[in-house]
Amino acid sequence: MTRRPNKLVPADFTPIPSQVSRPRVRAVAELSEVEATGHLVPSEGAVPAALGISRAGLAAAGFDGKLGTALVIPRDGGPELVAVGAGDPSELTVDAVRDLAAAFARATAARSAVVGLDLSGVPLEPAATAQAAVEGVLLARYRYNALRSVPKDTALAELQLTGSDVAAMEEGAEVGTTTARAAAVARDLTNSPAAHLTASDMAATAVELGQRHGFSVRSYDLEECIAEGFGGLLGVNRGSVEEPRMIVLTYVPDGEPTGHLALVGKGIMYDSGGISLKPSDPMHLLMKTDMGGAGSILGAFTALRDLGVTTRVTGYLSCTDNVPSGDAYVLGDVLYIRGGKTVEVKNTDAEGRLVMADALVLATEQAPDAIVDIATLTGATLVALGPLVAPLMGNNRAVVAQIEAAAEATGEPVWELPLEKRYRKLLDSDIADISNLGGPHAGSITAALFLSEFVGDVPWGHLDVAGAMHANADDSWRSAGATGFGARLLVELARNFAKPD
Repeated sequence: MTRRPNKLVPADFTPIPSQVSRPRVRAVAELSEVEATGHLVPSEGAVPAALGISRAGLAAAGFDGKLGTALVIPRDGGPELVAVGAGDPSELTVDAVRDLAAAFARATAARSAVVGLDLSGVPLEPAATAQAAVEGVLLARYRYNALRSVPKDTALAELQLTGSDVAAMEEGAEVGTTTARAAAVARDLTNSPAAHLTASDMAATAVELGQRHGFSVRSYDLEECIAEGFGGLLGVNRGSVEEPRMIVLTYVPDGEPTGHLALVGKGIMYDSGGISLKPSDPMHLLMKTDMGGAGSILGAFTALRDLGVTTRVTGYLSCTDNVPSGDAYVLGDVLYIRGGKTVEVKNTDAEGRLVMADALVLATEQAPDAIVDIATLTGATLVALGPLVAPLMGNNRAVVAQIEAAAEATGEPVWELPLEKRYRKLLDSDIADISNLGGPHAGSITAALFLSEFVGDVPWGHLDVAGAMHANADDSWRSAGATGFGARLLVELARNFAKPD
């Protein structure tokens, strides 16, 4: 199949604009030549003298030092001065540093390209403080401007940090720059409209990123998908004029790997629901983000070499769109997943688990030490835990615990739900091994139970990020649009991965 000419998209369009121009980040002994300077103000106690204003003056302006607030103080000449709320000093955490840095970044976004943040006096480990501050600033200043004729906000050119231990802060700043870049790549990909990022475009982008960041890419085209028996992916793809792609990413560390971690991502480039068509409402508009799991994995891979990850990491991105046509798969069809298991289709809008089944089987064939999948899988996720927390399930306590630790470290919260096997009967089929829909209740759990059928005995964890992958408005370091949820979490997981017993 040859992709039809796409007159909507310029030939020079890139799905990863954040790779084109990245700000300089450095730790310095003294801030210099900045356009705005941020100083931390606790909710109680002394106000930094550099702000030139008393606590009473700040209070008169409506600023109380609450975490997540910021106030630009007018002055004649010199850089803007910004009071940044740090809250109760006894409750200051790394997550809080990320949030206060984001507040500072947003306060200066309209005017300042070169900014500095004074972290003196923060009673936390300097490297971790700097990493969180860099993530907060870079992620808060992120904007998807690829399709705007006039960019929104001023592009950030440089961030300077200062504090008590500049050398340690420099190390942390380098890590933060790398992890924020991973999330920005995931956001770029997930924000891209479906016409601008097809499955074949995703494969080409993966090759480009692999060449830049030290991982290899193997992409299966349509004929190869047929030959390899990727029946779930092919079934979902049937209604589309765009070819599917199974994209395999491989990172191999220098020296003997300390383990092998497999990551599997849902890559539905656009999800109309297929024959089970979604209603034309704002949620349908967001379905370009249904490849967010695959985007987060691809973003995470950009960080592995730079952070010296010692684990071998393999990524499997199962990519296609899901659209209706005269050729589309329909309710009642039976699909053959790689390895031979059959699935009865009871709803074509439960397509993500079908394409992921092939990828999970492919991953198990390499006998990794663990598999972790990430997917915008179920609307039930948003109902259960809202837009900030991702449900987590798995078949191995050690893997689940490692995911929880990575979530805690990155401020991307998860909550374990029970993988209740008594619900497995809801997926029974009268004519096939299993059906792709489990009924109106416990949707997130039955979806995970479906996926668990394809991992065999390999230790496995599952993240359902349907709620957390998108923000309706700017919220701390989560910029409006795609959040890139999971990219930093997966990087942290790979950095600290240990083979489960």
